Amino acid sequence: MTRSDLVEELAARFSQLTHRDAEYAVKTILDAMSDALVRGHRIEIRGFGSFSINRRPPRMGRNPRSGESVAIPEKRVPHFKPGKALREAVDTRTEEMLVSQPK
Repeated sequence: MTRSDLVEELAARFSQLTHRDAEYAVKTILDAMSDALVRGHRIEIRGFGSFSINRRPPRMGRNPRSGESVAIPEKRVPHFKPGKALREAVDTRTEEMLVSQPK
């Protein structure tokens, strides 16, 4: 699902929202989540999952073309951990899809 798919789904599900309002709502939520992660906060959405920042330490890598060593600096990367309800829902729905497929 893309961002535009999410906007379309939101606008379709809530008829009182215009497409522009749905787009603004999605943008506002994603911007707030991004800002929180940049500040180092953890985001937890019950039943869905949590977003946090993981630290990748500096390391030595290799340039695949020349083979020379390259220093790769430390990075902070976003990490998503699905919640129990999401994991179970995906597992259940996947099993249902597999059972319903003709062989």
